[in-house]
Amino acid sequence: VRVRVRVKVNSVDLMSEQSKQNRKEHHTDLYDGDDLILRRGQTFLMWLDLSRPFDPTTDKLHLELKTGAAPEVPKGTLAIIPLVDELQDDRWEAKIVKEEGDRVQLSVNSIPTAVIGIYRLSVVTSGQEAELTSIHQPADNIYMLFNPWCEDDAVFMDEEEERKEYVLNDIGRLYYGTEQQIGVRTWNFGQFSGGMLASCLFVLEKSGTPASGWGSPVNIVRVVSAMINSPDDAGVVEGNWSGDYSDGTSPAAWSGSVEILNNYHDGGGTPVRYGQCWVFSGVTTTVLRCLGIPTRSVTNFSSAHDTDVSLTTDVYLDESLDPLDSLNVDSIWNFHVWNDCWMSRPDLPPGMGGWQAVDATPQETSQGTFRCGPAPLTALRSGQVYLQHDCPFVFAEVNSDKIYWQRNLDGTFTQIHNEKHIVGHHISTKAVGSDERYDITHLYKQPEGSEEERIAVETASRYGSKPETYSAPSAEDVSVQVTLDGDGPLMGSDAELSITFTNGSSEQRSVFLHSQVAVMYYTGVHKATLRRDRTEVDLPPDSGERFLIQTYQGQLIDQAALMLTLSGRVSQTQQVLATQFSFRLKTPDLLIKPIGKAAVGKTMKAEISFTNPLPHTLKAVMLRIEGLGLLSIRKIAVG
Repeated sequence: VRVRVRVKVNSVDLMSEQSKQNRKEHHTDLYDGDDLILRRGQTFLMWLDLSRPFDPTTDKLHLELKTGAAPEVPKGTLAIIPLVDELQDDRWEAKIVKEEGDRVQLSVNSIPTAVIGIYRLSVVTSGQEAELTSIHQPADNIYMLFNPWCEDDAVFMDEEEERKEYVLNDIGRLYYGTEQQIGVRTWNFGQFSGGMLASCLFVLEKSGTPASGWGSPVNIVRVVSAMINSPDDAGVVEGNWSGDYSDGTSPAAWSGSVEILNNYHDGGGTPVRYGQCWVFSGVTTTVLRCLGIPTRSVTNFSSAHDTDVSLTTDVYLDESLDPLDSLNVDSIWNFHVWNDCWMSRPDLPPGMGGWQAVDATPQETSQGTFRCGPAPLTALRSGQVYLQHDCPFVFAEVNSDKIYWQRNLDGTFTQIHNEKHIVGHHISTKAVGSDERYDITHLYKQPEGSEEERIAVETASRYGSKPETYSAPSAEDVSVQVTLDGDGPLMGSDAELSITFTNGSSEQRSVFLHSQVAVMYYTGVHKATLRRDRTEVDLPPDSGERFLIQTYQGQLIDQAALMLTLSGRVSQTQQVLATQFSFRLKTPDLLIKPIGKAAVGKTMKAEISFTNPLPHTLKAVMLRIEGLGLLSIRKIAVG
């Protein structure tokens, strides 16, 4: 009787060198060292050196990747990776792609939602009797990062020049000074320098947060925002605004993040002295770019610090108009530096993905910890401060009014003056692909003094601690509703939306309406604005008014998703109207028509057709055919 010797793994070659295919294809070849550094949602290769040639009819093989202290499949910290004939997206799978004697090469697919961090690999082999297994554990770890190049990753960014700037650029510029005298300093982010990846992952480990939450960029930036400062968790940098830095390094003396993060790591988690806002921001950019999240440092000039969630910057005066220093705790900084991070926000309504404000400078607590964000810039711009995370604080930084209050004889206070254009000027970041300053104020707020900006301020204030700061509307008797007729418009044609206003009062009403139509990714991330309109609508008493708005379908992306945003004010009552409506253009159906009669055991033919709805010729069309009974998955080029 011939006994088949059980196959074993002698060694594993992870093909991890900087110059090898894995590192180059995963855009990780800039990281120092020869560790296998991968981006999730993408395949990678490895060689297995076996004790004999692999026999797929009798031999069994699978991989296991573990991360965290107690790996478990339900928590996403243990991935069991089967051997399959064909790889499919969104699954942990492996396929033999090459065999050379006793060696086999595997192509391994990771999922785009994988937990990031350090993984330990095991290769498990067995024969037909499953209990006789052999486990090989290579000494080298695998590092998994976020993947802005993967469309299904929450941090996907579709412009290559932006990925180069916000992920791969290791040098940046930080702005400071005043809005009249803007200065700039060069900062070495150094995210690919020796030891940086280990130091950045050490920051996550020191947070004490479970690895099961490290698959979400929202969670990661919350953790990093808290861990870059030191007050409540012994984070990376200790802040100091006293002017005395004799027992540390002056914040102005730092020129980059590498020394700071290496000192923190080498010191076992002892905070590095000292930093101020630009240091916190620079280190945050380093950590998040190192982990694969597109990030930039941002400077806001005339930046407010709201201490009581009023969403205003308050100045209190006594009966003689002298300042009440004990009450005047709000302030306006000449400048303040924080960060923007790019991600989708599936936890929020559609349209809130894209740039998110994150602030690591310890100013106010968020859920009991000194951290701030991610706050969607789209929400800040429209005054939707009730959305997570920490929108009220960031809104006040960029768009709060400066309110003067005078004390009355009975101890109460009366509002006596409002400065509306003091806060949030020349919000600046480094431009993509150059050293020029790029003003992004328009992403944070509507044009200063415009009707849209005033609506945003008043909308936001209603969710603050002083909702009575702005006069309430004398009536709220007008409503607006957006509807889409039928199943919606087809790709290739304009969409027509019905906007219906109802005037429930017995008097004339006039609405000055602002509308915007934007292209969206299916993840809710804003792609481009198609059109903006301003319209005055007159509503007779006790009546309804319906009109159509057309949207042009240029610049659409794969899912053809669009969002209509409406905001306006009723002239007679000052009532504010605001709503958003998401819709999509339908893509054409594929029609499948059998040719001839089907019979068991015989080949069946079918005609597949669709109508091109666009006014131009489609080129390089590819149809993917998959189904029960097909000999293989087919890709057919059309045209």
